Amino acid sequence: MHPSDFFEYLVNQFQNTLPFVAYRKPNENRITVLCQQDDELYITKDLSESGFVFAPFDDTLDMILLPLETSKIAYCDAFEGEANLENHIQLSPSSKTKSDYIQLVEKAISEIETSALKKVVLSRPEHVLNNNLHVFEVFNRLLSTYKTAFVYVWYHPKIGLWLGATPETLLKIEGERMSTMALAGTQVYKETTDVIWGKKEQEEQQFVTDYIVNNLQPIVKSISTSECRTVKAGALLHLQTQISAQLESRELQLLPIVKALHPTPAVCGLPKEKAKQFILTHEPYNREFYTGFMGELHFKKRQTRNTNRRNVENNVYGTVKPVSNLYVNLRCMQVLKNQIIIYVGGGITKDSVAEAEWEETVSKTSTMMRML
Repeated sequence: MHPSDFFEYLVNQFQNTLPFVAYRKPNENRITVLCQQDDELYITKDLSESGFVFAPFDDTLDMILLPLETSKIAYCDAFEGEANLENHIQLSPSSKTKSDYIQLVEKAISEIETSALKKVVLSRPEHVLNNNLHVFEVFNRLLSTYKTAFVYVWYHPKIGLWLGATPETLLKIEGERMSTMALAGTQVYKETTDVIWGKKEQEEQQFVTDYIVNNLQPIVKSISTSECRTVKAGALLHLQTQISAQLESRELQLLPIVKALHPTPAVCGLPKEKAKQFILTHEPYNREFYTGFMGELHFKKRQTRNTNRRNVENNVYGTVKPVSNLYVNLRCMQVLKNQIIIYVGGGITKDSVAEAEWEETVSKTSTMMRML
């Protein structure tokens, strides 16, 4: 599909108030669009269906599904759009916003020092006036700017409109092989990835890695981790460890694996339930789908023995594998009628400094603000 037809297709779906999602996976060129043909709100209870899932942070709430069987799917080849990043919106958080967040961080540090809580991820919303935002222009800027991220725009008339560019994979399953990542620590990119990380960031990254490995070990055959490395995501740097596992059986259900991972320590904390309860009790707003997860459920991928198209005999014996690709919903915004909500947060440990944690959220806010 030609890019101009592609965006016209999305605009028509949006104007007809019908659900859709358009997305591009990390380091890929092809954009996929899934357009639901009715306005029904479908829910998945066990992640057994085929389609696109959009799930909230609170894992006790409903996971929304755009089913393949009720949707049309289309693709658009790579295109190079102009990413005009001149920022006409100047954001100056109020002193109350800052003081409230710093008080919340200090409360978390105190809780960590006096309880079993080791880490908690605290977030805040930033509200911006919606002055006739052109959503698909923002989507185009995200595509042009974040080549290594999962970039998406998602809409359901009964839920709302979300878009973003997340650097974090929740999991990828192809046949009996699974991969995920531990992602933590943040600093501003300054022309190099050869940087020094402090004790707080290194400890936070190890928390995340250990948590994922310990939770997956009982339900997989084997598991391995890569060396920790620094990765660039837009204007920010993070610490990342790749984690791979062999599943016990091709029939293994997806839900137990997702429950073992979500919400991850990178968006919630450790121990998970204690951190989650702290967030739900003390954060003065509802995260909704921020720090939830989203992505492809049980898509079919054909794999042949030989990629040479002339080798017809080998192609006959190709296999079709179910593939699921899920991503954590970070670096995102929610578009409402009169305002845009940008969500940001950071991991708090015993070594955190409240003022520095505030500044980290300001840096993260600026990455999304540039897209507006």
